[in-house]
Amino acid sequence: MPFPALKDYLRRRQLTKAGIVPRLQVPTWSAGARSGVWTVIPDLLSADSVVYSVGVGDNISWDLALIERFGLTVHAFDPTPRSIAWLERQSLPATFHFHPVGVADRDGVQRFQTPRRGDNCNYLPSNSGPVECEVRRLATLARQLGHRRLDLLKLDIEGNEYSVVPDLLASRLPVRQLLIEVHHNLPGHSFAWTCQLIRGLEEQGYQLFHISKRGLEFAFLWPDWPVDWQQEPDSAQKQREAELDAVGRNKTPDATPSDRPTLRMER
Repeated sequence: MPFPALKDYLRRRQLTKAGIVPRLQVPTWSAGARSGVWTVIPDLLSADSVVYSVGVGDNISWDLALIERFGLTVHAFDPTPRSIAWLERQSLPATFHFHPVGVADRDGVQRFQTPRRGDNCNYLPSNSGPVECEVRRLATLARQLGHRRLDLLKLDIEGNEYSVVPDLLASRLPVRQLLIEVHHNLPGHSFAWTCQLIRGLEEQGYQLFHISKRGLEFAFLWPDWPVDWQQEPDSAQKQREAELDAVGRNKTPDATPSDRPTLRMER
């Protein structure tokens, strides 16, 4: 068995042993290229669907396939310099809306490590990294863009999913289909984090309907999602604003991605 296929097999076996398997059998549709192949429930998408694609790098095959098949608009987000430069060179449809900002569990800035290879667009979050980029909460972006619900959200954010997903759940922003690439394979990350992340989603009513062949991409459906967004109470928003004032809006908290207290993940 080729080594990449062996790694994929071992990841999927680890998930099965942990009891992480699809709970819902539904018709699906897959699209994309390279490591960016994603699976959705096509019957729940239309030209009116609100779609966020977070973390695009230099691969928007899936985004363009969605636009072509459903005639919808994709809001794509990536704050990293190489991704921004690459997208500037592309001929993009009018329904592909790019926002040069990242997603985190706070509004402010985040530092990233520059990829070693010149053709690599995957910047890893790192407090010691030389690249500083603007980041916002998903709830903040939705308010700024005037969206009260998301029909489809894709997260490929190089380890930040372990803090962004709990923040998403706390914000109560309705997301009908949630696609996540997990990164417990990165140094300083833990498979236990992925298990806790998935359990937390299931406890909130999300149902897992697909796991990729690589064992790193997961697709969830929230069947009972509300039609409209019951936003965070004012007290929760004020508490967040106070926390931002305490650390400064232009500073990265003094914690590494592997020990950030907001992760709430157990090793």
